[in-house]
Amino acid sequence: MTRICKDGFKREFIREQREMYGIAYTQNILSGRWKYLILWFLKTKKRRYSEIKSFLDNISQGSLTKQLRELEADGIIEREVYPEVPPRVEYSLTSKGKVLIPIIDLMEEFGKKFGEKE
Repeated sequence: MTRICKDGFKREFIREQREMYGIAYTQNILSGRWKYLILWFLKTKKRRYSEIKSFLDNISQGSLTKQLRELEADGIIEREVYPEVPPRVEYSLTSKGKVLIPIIDLMEEFGKKFGEKE
């Protein structure tokens, strides 16, 4: 796979491997241990940072902040800061992020079907 860290994909790869690039691009956006779960949690409504942190009980503050910043930088979520004391911050899906939800839903269905049974 041809990937150049933070700078993206080589033009040659995008041009010559267009189908594979689509998969690689999507995987790159979703890479990260918690991103799938963050998106699933945001799919129905806006959430505050503390709600997301509580939902993802085992995530460190640094990891959560990093994952949220990456999703925001990729245009998948948006962060809204309310001018209150103390400041209130809410995260929600962008229109681009909402397009990913069917993928997350398919992952959920696959896991239910083939994952461990109780």
